Formats: sequence, C-alpha cells, structure tokens
Amino acid sequence: MEDAGKGTYTLIMSLKAPRRLKVGALGELYFDEGYYAYTGSALGSGGFARVQRHRAVADGKNRVRQWHIDYLLPYVEIVEVVTSPRPECAVAAEIDRHLARVPRFGCSDCQCPTHLHFSENLNKMMDAVKKAHLI
Repeated sequence: MEDAGKGTYTLIMSLKAPRRLKVGALGELYFDEGYYAYTGSALGSGGFARVQRHRAVADGKNRVRQWHIDYLLPYVEIVEVVTSPRPECAVAAEIDRHLARVPRFGCSDCQCPTHLHFSENLNKMMDAVKKAHLI
C-alpha cells in the first residue's frame, strides 16, 4: 500500500482483452491480454500522490493524458501497487531481466529500454516486481 512518502512504485495491472492504442508520440501500440507492470518515480513534492492520480485515470475520474501510462490506464484494472525507496531505473532494469518489455514505454526521460513490462502469468509478474523492489 502506498503512503505519502517518496520513492518508486510499480503498478501491477490486468488487461482483460487485447487492444490497439495510440500512445502519445509512441504512436499506435498493440497490447496483449495479460498483466502489465509500470514502474514510475514518486520523488517529486507529491510523493505517492502520483499513484492516486494514476488510479483516478484508471477509474475514469481524470481524463488528462500526461504520461504514456495514461493512455493504457483506462483499459486496465490496477491489481496491486508495490513501492520501495529504490531508484526507478534500477527497479525497471531488474524487472526487465525477467519479463517481456514494451519498448520505449514510460522512459522518455532516461536511457532505459522501457518502464512497462508484460507477462501472461500474474504470479511470475508479482515475483519479478517484488524482488526488484527488494534488491
């Protein structure tokens, strides 16, 4: 569960049906049915308030599209949020060692290959994400 602190979060999300979505400057992307893990930073003045903003987008209460993840959120269910004080890119890189990536997603301000990962298996995803936050 997130709090008012600062650090890194990973949203674990379920997409119930495959979709094609236009994702800002990335253009049209295809998303398979399954589970997605999006890793982001909550280091700004609002801390984990960003997670609450993502929940509002997923619930249809906020229609502003500011980040890549905002284009996917209206179509997913947020299953869990994992947080830690580890650096965002370190968490994303560790998850990347274990799960398939959605190239260039959510990483326009860093050198990472992605901050969005995919798995058909929720248990495999949860294991990879939780280990990445603990290292």
